[in-house]
Amino acid sequence: MPHMLILGMGYSGSRLGAYLANEGWRVTGARRAGGGDALAFADEAAVRAAIDVATHILSSVPPEGEDDPVLARYGRSIATAPARWTGYLSSTGVYGDSGGAWVDEYSPVGSGRRAARMRADLAWGALRPDVRRFRLPGIYGPGRSALERVREGKAHRVRLRDQVFSRIHVDDIVSGIIASFDAPPGIYNLADDLPCAQNAVVEAACDLAGLPWPPLLELDEAGLSPMARGFYAENRRVANGRAKRLLGWMPRYPTYVQGLAACLARDA
Repeated sequence: MPHMLILGMGYSGSRLGAYLANEGWRVTGARRAGGGDALAFADEAAVRAAIDVATHILSSVPPEGEDDPVLARYGRSIATAPARWTGYLSSTGVYGDSGGAWVDEYSPVGSGRRAARMRADLAWGALRPDVRRFRLPGIYGPGRSALERVREGKAHRVRLRDQVFSRIHVDDIVSGIIASFDAPPGIYNLADDLPCAQNAVVEAACDLAGLPWPPLLELDEAGLSPMARGFYAENRRVANGRAKRLLGWMPRYPTYVQGLAACLARDA
């Protein structure tokens, strides 16, 4: 029986684990506090035992401060584990600001605000030869989309000319990971086919929810947190052609229009 160990049972990791379990896989998850059927991340004996028997190992844990906590605690064990597949969920933030130009897996990294993520990404790539690194843009899906933000009155439309982002539905992350099980290791951008301004996503969500668009504000008027302001500091389009060619992957939700409609249908 294939056995997936997921270090970091967050939004994407939990979604993958549920899918694989439904397909008959043995799934072991680890999260910060443990509980339920998940190991506690700090339970070193249990986590190392799982590393030793898993056929597949995925980390979805982001850096903490300057360090990757998985590599710091379990890197040596993972490097020598008998698993036949390893993966790491990274971020397209490693590419930094491209001024709206397209970036692919061969684009330079390290110029953005996420230096710790970039270092973790490169460290995972050097850990062992079979690592698949999935660089992900903004993640959305059921319970975590622009629909929730507009319903809660937390969505913003910001006046920034030519600002553009990419995004990915969580189910397309799951399908991309699964498609890589029998594909070459390396780096894969998993993004949808239509980079666009965040304003367009907010407007579509409002239309689906039957709510008025929020006012168009200057960046300094929007009252954004430093993290949210950082989101608007970078501007890029993420190319997904390598994943399509080498994984045979196609996003089920190629644009935010299909993705938000599916989220709304799930809520109904």
